[in-house]
Amino acid sequence: MSYDPHADDAPGHAGAVAHHETTDHGEDHGHDDHAHEEEALGPIDWTAWGAGVLGVVIAVAIAFCFVLATSAPT
Repeated sequence: MSYDPHADDAPGHAGAVAHHETTDHGEDHGHDDHAHEEEALGPIDWTAWGAGVLGVVIAVAIAFCFVLATSAPT
């Protein structure tokens, strides 16, 4: 997140105690006090997903090699 919507909620700030009382159900904000407005998702990072998939494939290949190296000869 680029900003902290609850930056003023830290102890020592005005209204911090009232904001976290058990009787506060979020009516003053129109939503749950700890919920955040819905944000649009960004574009898919195909490079990162490709690197992740490649990493999984390499890990499976390494695990297969360990299985072959440690298995009893037939």
